[in-house]
Amino acid sequence: MRRGELTAKAWQRIEPLLPVTDGRGRPWRDHREVVNGILWRLRTGSPWRDIPERYGPWQTCYERFKRWDEDGTWARILEDLQVKDDSIGTVELTVSIDSTTARAHQHAAGARKRGGRRQDDRCEESQRRQALGRSRGGLTTKLHLITEALGLPLTLHLTGGNVVDCTAFEAVLAAFRLRRPTGRPRTRPVRLLGDKGYSSKKIRLYLRRRGIRAVIPERRDQIANRRRKGSRGGRPPAFDATAYKERNLVERCFAKLKQWRAVATRFDKLASRYLTGVTLASIVLWLRHFELSDRP
Repeated sequence: MRRGELTAKAWQRIEPLLPVTDGRGRPWRDHREVVNGILWRLRTGSPWRDIPERYGPWQTCYERFKRWDEDGTWARILEDLQVKDDSIGTVELTVSIDSTTARAHQHAAGARKRGGRRQDDRCEESQRRQALGRSRGGLTTKLHLITEALGLPLTLHLTGGNVVDCTAFEAVLAAFRLRRPTGRPRTRPVRLLGDKGYSSKKIRLYLRRRGIRAVIPERRDQIANRRRKGSRGGRPPAFDATAYKERNLVERCFAKLKQWRAVATRFDKLASRYLTGVTLASIVLWLRHFELSDRP
């Protein structure tokens, strides 16, 4: 086994979740070789054509990656690993939310702009649909993430890099869905930790209506504005400074995900392909967690 490839324990966990052939047509190449080839490309950020021959034809790796993205196989594997974590559902569900930006490589930026203003508008609309936004650093993609109490990824969401965190908050939380072995899936955490970028009246009201305790510090301008109004400014929102110390887990999760070069830099033209790469990196993080927890 080479560095970065799936261990025997990890493969035993995900092998039953992969599709099997129905006996018709040509037999599939060994799943483990192909998955290791996909992980090699994700880890190095190399073009698909540069995948080493020991993993089989690069076309096979790409087609398997694409097919399982379109039929939802990768998403189901991540969901199944989350369900089998004994710590979720048995303790108070505290989650952290944050975002990070990934620079879009020129291969992901699309074709050159040609024509008049109408063609430029079409290009910008296409970039928005593919979660690309132009900011100070050029074309970027923003990855919004919700992690659980151990810093493992639960919810992934993409927007353009120029989208403000508080603007995408409701869409990110709406995507939160934690399936349980029995009963209905959980769609509301008990407590949510966020930085000052999520400090707004709209977000606090949204969380209060859904019965979610917010652990979000106030911005300086909000504090000054409330004090300036005196009694009309109302009381400061509740803030648990001790619980807020655990918010660093989402930052550490971003650091682990960005060790995969195809996550730190976006090389994929389609947002769905890039999101699938992040999903695969998240699957590996969960598998590593299981391996460490299985040790005596």
